[in-house]
Amino acid sequence: MAHVLISAAHRSSGKTTVSVALAAALAARGLKVQCFKKGPDYIDPMWLARASGRPCYNLDYHTQGEGEISALFARHARRADVALIEGNKGLHDGVDPEGRDSTAALAKLLSAPVILVIDAAGITRGVAPLVLGCQMFDRAVAIGGVILNRVASARQESKLRAALERYTDVPVIGAIGRDRALVVEERHLGLITPAETPARDETIARWRSAVEVGVELARVQEIARRAQAPLAAELSAGAEGADVRIAVARDVAFGFYYPDDLEALARAGAELVFFDTLHDARLPPADGVFIGGGFPETQMPALSANAGLRAALRAAAHAGLPIYAECGGLMYLTRSIAWRGEVHEMVGFIPADTVMHATPQGRGLVVLEETEAAPWPAREGPARIPAHEFHYAALDGLDPATRFAYRVVRGRGIDGRHDGIVKANVLASFCHLRATARSGCWARRFVAFVRACKTARPASAWEPAQAASI
Repeated sequence: MAHVLISAAHRSSGKTTVSVALAAALAARGLKVQCFKKGPDYIDPMWLARASGRPCYNLDYHTQGEGEISALFARHARRADVALIEGNKGLHDGVDPEGRDSTAALAKLLSAPVILVIDAAGITRGVAPLVLGCQMFDRAVAIGGVILNRVASARQESKLRAALERYTDVPVIGAIGRDRALVVEERHLGLITPAETPARDETIARWRSAVEVGVELARVQEIARRAQAPLAAELSAGAEGADVRIAVARDVAFGFYYPDDLEALARAGAELVFFDTLHDARLPPADGVFIGGGFPETQMPALSANAGLRAALRAAAHAGLPIYAECGGLMYLTRSIAWRGEVHEMVGFIPADTVMHATPQGRGLVVLEETEAAPWPAREGPARIPAHEFHYAALDGLDPATRFAYRVVRGRGIDGRHDGIVKANVLASFCHLRATARSGCWARRFVAFVRACKTARPASAWEPAQAASI
């Protein structure tokens, strides 16, 4: 099983651009490329998936144990010719002071050789101690090569190569010049998503061309082949027969979904149908709804203009349709969203208004503790659930009597103490869950809740067939 991990000495070194470009370049050579991303992230995996033509899966120490990470990796990597893992932050960065959640730890867990992307801006001879430090800090991490990024000139490149050749045994396998065309636009939550980038394929093609010119792809493949033998993959539980339908909002406004979460919903017995909140005037017939995160604030006019769908969702929620909404989905269910001097009406089921701020209101890893109000609890009694959040939004005017599914042990949530608004059969929170064992597999529990609501629903209540007529 050929696989390689792309990391860097520190964040913002260009490893995402390089990883996407490598995936595209290897795929263009006729290889089946399977991408993975370390940590909680939605946007980088979108670009990696677009470049490789296959879903990208997240490997996250916060929500997964080592066994689950290894099994997920092996299950998908074995179907490819080469697996490419993009790390997060720097090679040795992490929350744990012992480094047990670092990219280096992931490299050791998966026996993956590492290619370091080095931001060459402003350095020459100093590149040697930088690479030596990464290498000597943990000798168990196999650094197979270096790609020099944002190199200003041929003269600088020659100095960088000479320093690394003299003082280290890590080979330079490529150099990429400084070029604004190789930078994708960023905003408050990171990179612009592929869905919002009209020239996304042209952008990937530019990145791929830079790598094909500046990086020795044969050496990348050779380093990947040094990885140890395939890991044993646990087989996924067989899918149950689909007996409920869950409508999933998937469009430019809402696109933050982990592919294994959607797969887990299907395995639990849900048929997934997708709808577009910007253009579909009606909610598709369904027994439940899932509205993930995204950027509703950038699509406020179109979301507001689609009054028919907003009314359908509002009526369905009041009638008891089970709905799960994360972050952007929560914002969409409130009365309005205010951003950059504009205010636009939203669904209006949650009695609060969303206000976008200039700085993050919640950011990072989260730990939640379930309350008695949780509509589909992880297990009997309170359970602690690892999750993550990243939002510039806050809620104004929320009723003090609001019921919450979670107490926030770590993180911000809605008010620093609670998250997960519960109203009727709706659960809406700022935090994002993962369908993992450590998190109590929310997907299986949500499908069971949808099934129970469907079974208990009287004939006069919400019926999926009525969706098209609201």
